[in-house]
Amino acid sequence: MAFEEDDRVVLHDQHSEFDGRTGTITQVVENMFGNATYTVSFEDGQEQGVPEDSLEAADESEASEE
Repeated sequence: MAFEEDDRVVLHDQHSEFDGRTGTITQVVENMFGNATYTVSFEDGQEQGVPEDSLEAADESEASEE
């Protein structure tokens, strides 16, 4: 599933301080191989270069919790 700017997503990256948190995609960058990486903004920071397989679409209920 490809994501677009302004999509609400949950980050799954055990090495990130934002692991398990819901944020908003603020930038989509496609590399020369056609793979996208994402910048996800959270209330208190952002994570850059996030691969698609580390993200899942946020539920409506998760988006309203923040």
